[in-house]
Amino acid sequence: MWAQLRPVSYWYFAILFAVTGLFALFAYRQNNVRALQLRDELAQVDKDNGDVAGKLNELREYMYSHMNAGLSNTNSIYPPIQLKYTYERLAAGEKQRVSEANAKIYNDAQKTCEIVVPTGLSGSNRLSCIQQYVDTKGAKENGVPDALYKFDFVSPAWSPDLAGFLVVLSLVFLLLFAVRFAAERWLKSKLSA
Repeated sequence: MWAQLRPVSYWYFAILFAVTGLFALFAYRQNNVRALQLRDELAQVDKDNGDVAGKLNELREYMYSHMNAGLSNTNSIYPPIQLKYTYERLAAGEKQRVSEANAKIYNDAQKTCEIVVPTGLSGSNRLSCIQQYVDTKGAKENGVPDALYKFDFVSPAWSPDLAGFLVVLSLVFLLLFAVRFAAERWLKSKLSA
């Protein structure tokens, strides 16, 4: 057994551990950089009213399949993905819908109240009738829940991507180094005794 292990120095395993460890760190960092790029692309697509769902799915798939793909940033906004412009467009659309619906209701209220309350100087007696008509038949604004446009994805602790395999490989080389180093020390102590 010693004859088979002897040709491979434990320093080879140490060097291989260091090299694969450095590559693993680089790949680990690249996962985070790519996630931040995808987040920024999503923000731009949201601003430009593009295919937000497609970009959001692309970011989600990347986050769930790559380790260290975090989206934390220095401005401490939580959750880190907020589709601000999509939310604002939907809220403005809802306000516009209610405004248009209520404009028609107001015209109907004036016509109805002219028939119900025909007297009064310039319709001053009709104001309460119009107000009551608009209150009962007017459109109400449906709030757009902002929580539906805020996201946070968590990347796994380990994933089968380049960084994950390099971490495993570097740990294997570290283990081989430790076993080879311990075996040599143990065999030397047995042979010298």
